[in-house]
Amino acid sequence: MNIFRLTGDLSHLAAIIILLLKIWKTRSCAGISGKSQILFALVFTTRYLDLLTSFISLYNTSMKMIYIGCAYATVYLIYMKFKATYDGNHDSFRVEFLVVPVGGLSVLINHDFSLLEILWTFSIYLESVAILPQLFMISKTGEAETITTHYLFCLGLYRTLYLFNWIWRFYFEGFFDMIAIVAGVVQTILYCDFFYLYFTKVLKGKKLSLPA
Repeated sequence: MNIFRLTGDLSHLAAIIILLLKIWKTRSCAGISGKSQILFALVFTTRYLDLLTSFISLYNTSMKMIYIGCAYATVYLIYMKFKATYDGNHDSFRVEFLVVPVGGLSVLINHDFSLLEILWTFSIYLESVAILPQLFMISKTGEAETITTHYLFCLGLYRTLYLFNWIWRFYFEGFFDMIAIVAGVVQTILYCDFFYLYFTKVLKGKKLSLPA
């Protein structure tokens, strides 16, 4: 554990809490991509199957269970409890164009050709692009609520901090994971345009919009 991983985890947790509170308090999931949330639920499910086979620490187990529980709670709120407020017309990204290539890549490029390792690799690749349906939805609607942009900022910050975590681990622990690093770089790049708009618009009290 190092400061970058800890703050990355806390940023990730903050993003999840912000999203859940936004939906619950407004009783609406307007502006939220249900497809992105399904992808994140799939990410956590396939990544944390090791909960059934090993125990690392109480912190590690607790965070994994929180991520999984909150992911499915979010999906439930969007597709069941507040289904009437879900904007399916704008949430139209073809997720099969992400899941199928990612599945194929995880079979071809992994650390070990075993079921758990392939599923873990699948989760790493999928997480790097899981936010695309949300960004696509914002692009189609033309703007995003401020609270939604805070959620996205915390997600992007989490991935950026994890890049520093990998750098720290390489220099101080001699640990290097090419799959996780490349996927993390790809994910961070996807957030770059959003970061620019967040700092130049949202923090100045303006609404965020992405070019259509």
